[in-house]
Amino acid sequence: MTSIRPTELRLRCYAEREAPDVWVALCLDFDLAAQGETFEDAKAKLDAMIDDYVRDAWEGEDQPFAESLLNRRAPLRYWLRFWWFSLWSRIRHRNGTHRPFNGRLPLSLAH
Repeated sequence: MTSIRPTELRLRCYAEREAPDVWVALCLDFDLAAQGETFEDAKAKLDAMIDDYVRDAWEGEDQPFAESLLNRRAPLRYWLRFWWFSLWSRIRHRNGTHRPFNGRLPLSLAH
């Protein structure tokens, strides 16, 4: 029997434009948020934040709390917004002011 070993963790995220030059990106799986002037800027900051967050939980001073930190989810209202934006973006095919996206985290961080 062949075993499947995943190489990355899929994280549910979305970004929302709150003002002309303000985007906020949220990671729902870890309840993290980052802000930037563009979508790409906010997403890049969130990616770096996620990487630091997971590394610190696995290897840093927060290691004793890793289980609770890595199972911390965003409140329900943000999940509902994520699913609504996902549905809306498929119907409208626009990037506009809301963009759901999936982050990818290499599982090699968790060894």
